[in-house]
Amino acid sequence: MTHPTPAQVLDRRRELLLNQDTEGFADLFAPEAVIEIPFAGHGVPLRLEGQQAIRDFSRRAAVSSWRISHLEEIAVYETGDPEVLIVELLAKGVITATGRTFTTTSIQVFRIRDGKILLFRDYANPGVLAEVLGD
Repeated sequence: MTHPTPAQVLDRRRELLLNQDTEGFADLFAPEAVIEIPFAGHGVPLRLEGQQAIRDFSRRAAVSSWRISHLEEIAVYETGDPEVLIVELLAKGVITATGRTFTTTSIQVFRIRDGKILLFRDYANPGVLAEVLGD
């Protein structure tokens, strides 16, 4: 059985996020997957364990007051481990209630095996979203 490459999984992830397809996004993750957000801002968990927790969080995020309108991979770095990719990401979005826009960058680390994300670690600046939300 042929699985998508890690790069193909990341391409699909981008498409699903931009289309706000929370179910498709959650399906990219293995049942035992983990998302870690070490610098999580207010109301964002530091860690999500398991595909169902990822699905539930994604559903809540989809009805939040902000939307991602643009995702650009500035660089993708391969490592000595074929399952691990490091991504420099630029994201742009809008606060739906005010129309205010934001731009932020992050470093993301992925472990992808057999076409499924096992680990997604996001090192983003929580201050950008907090600033535009007025938190």
